[in-house]
Amino acid sequence: MPHPRPLHPAAVAELIAARADAVSADRRVRLVIDGPPWSGIRLGPLVVAALQDLPRPAVLVETVDYLRPASLRLERGRDDPEAFYEDWIDLAALRREVFEPAGPGGSGRVLPALWDAGRDRAVRAGYVTVPETAIVVVEGWFLLGAGLAHELAVHVSLTGAARQRRVPAADAARDLPAFARYDDEVRPLELADIVVRADDPRRPAVVVRDE
Repeated sequence: MPHPRPLHPAAVAELIAARADAVSADRRVRLVIDGPPWSGIRLGPLVVAALQDLPRPAVLVETVDYLRPASLRLERGRDDPEAFYEDWIDLAALRREVFEPAGPGGSGRVLPALWDAGRDRAVRAGYVTVPETAIVVVEGWFLLGAGLAHELAVHVSLTGAARQRRVPAADAARDLPAFARYDDEVRPLELADIVVRADDPRRPAVVVRDE
C-alpha cells in the first residue's frame, strides 16, 4: 500500500480531478466520491471546480438528492441502522438517471436531482445533456459495491474514533452501525482507486492505489 500523502483539501481535489481527466480525454468518465456525509470534507464541489480549471466539463450529482420518499425511507423508523443502510438511497434511480446515461453508449441525459428530502417531494429539475468529454461526479455514501458502474472511485475514510467525534449526536445510533456494516461487507478501502483519510479534514491524507 502506498504511503499516505498529507494534502490541503483543494490539493486533494486537484489530484482527483487530474486522475479523472487521465482516465479518458474523449469519453465521459463516472467518478464516485464515497464517504459519510459528516466526514468534514466535501470534495464534490472542489473536484468540479478543479475539473473546470483544466478545463474539463463536469456535473455534480449528490446522493442526498436521490433519497427515497419518507414513506419508504422511514418505514422502519428514522433511527434504524439497517433501514439507513438498505432503504434510504434510491440506487435504481441513480443507476437509471445518472450512471447508465453517463456510461459508454449512454444518451448523456443526466438528471442531477430527483427528490427533495426536506420537502419530501420530487425536484422539478430538468435533464442535463453532458458532453461526450464530461466527467460526472457522484458524491454520497454507500456507493461502492452497489453495482453502480464507474471509471474512478474515491473513498473518504475515517477511523472509528474520528467517526465517534464527527457524527451528529442525533444520528450516531443509526449511522455508526450502518457504516461499520458497510466496512465489513463491502470493504470500500479495497475497492477505491483513491482513499482520502479524513481524520483531520483540514489536512487529509491521500493514498493512490496505483502509485
